[in-house]
Amino acid sequence: MAGASLLTLLDDIATILDDVAAMSKIAARKTAGVLGDDLALNAQQVTGVSADRELPVVWAVAVGSFKNKCILVPAAMLISAFIPWAVTPLLMFGGLFLCYEGFEKIYHSYSAKKHSQAGAEVSEEPITDLKEYEKNKVKGAIRTDFVLSAEIIAITLGIVADKSLSTQFFTLSVIAIVMTIGVYGLVAGIVKLDDAGLYLSQRPGETLWARFKRRFGMMLLNSAPYLMKTLSVVGTIAMFMVGGGILTHGWHWIGDKISAAAAWVEAFDFVGPVVAFITPSILNAIFGVIAGALAVLLMQLFIKLKGNKGAA
Repeated sequence: MAGASLLTLLDDIATILDDVAAMSKIAARKTAGVLGDDLALNAQQVTGVSADRELPVVWAVAVGSFKNKCILVPAAMLISAFIPWAVTPLLMFGGLFLCYEGFEKIYHSYSAKKHSQAGAEVSEEPITDLKEYEKNKVKGAIRTDFVLSAEIIAITLGIVADKSLSTQFFTLSVIAIVMTIGVYGLVAGIVKLDDAGLYLSQRPGETLWARFKRRFGMMLLNSAPYLMKTLSVVGTIAMFMVGGGILTHGWHWIGDKISAAAAWVEAFDFVGPVVAFITPSILNAIFGVIAGALAVLLMQLFIKLKGNKGAA
C-alpha cells in the first residue's frame, strides 16, 4: 500500500509539473509583449548613473522586482481562490493601463518635440547628491517594475485561471522568476554594451583578430544608442498589441469580429495565410491605440477639471 501511495504521489507530481511546463510556455509567449517595454524602461532607468554604479543599480532594482513578485503572486492566488470573477476585469484594467501608458509615451514625445520646435528650452536641475539621485532612480524603477510585473502576473493568471491552485501557484512562480532573471540579465547586458564596445575598440595589435575586435567594438559603440531607441519603439508597439489583445479578448464581440476578419483574409490566394496570421495583431494594436488615446484624453480632462476646481 505504501509503495502504491508513493507511486500515486509521484504520478500526481509529474502531472502537475507537466501542466506547469505547458502553462509556463503559453504564459511566456503571452507576456513576451510586455518584455520589450520592460527592457526599454528598465534600461533607461540607469541613465545618468555613473558607469561604475550601473550594475549595482540594476541589481538593486532586480531585488526590488523579486520583492514585488513576492507580493503579487500571493495576491493573485487569493484573487483566484476567493474572487475568481475579478480576474477578467482586473486583466482588462491592466490592458487598458498598458494602452494608456503606450499612448501617453507618444503624447509626451510629441509634446516635447513640439516645444523643441517652438524654441522652448527645458531646464534640468544639476545633480548635487549622487547617492540620493541613485536612490530615487532605484525607487522609480521599482515602481515601474511593480506595474509591469502586475500585468505579467495578471496575464499569466488569466491563462491558468481554470487550473488547480497548485498549478496556478507553480506557474506564476516560474514566470515570475524567469521573467525577472531574463529581464534584468538582459538589462545588465544592455547598459554595459557601450563599455564592452569601448574595451574592444581599444585592444592593441595588428593581427586580423585584433583588428576584428576593434571593428566589432566600434560597431557596438555605434549601435548601442540605436538599440535603446529600437527597444523603446518595439516596446511601445508591444504595449498596444498586448493591451489591445487583452481588451478585445474581454469584449467577446470585438474578438469575434477580429477572428472573422482574419478568417476572411485567409481566403485570399498566396498571401492569405500570412496576412491572416498578422491581422489579429494589427487589429489588436489599432484597438489598443484607440483605447489608449481615449484613456489619455479622459485623464487630461480630469486633470484640467481638478485644476480648475482647485483654482476656484
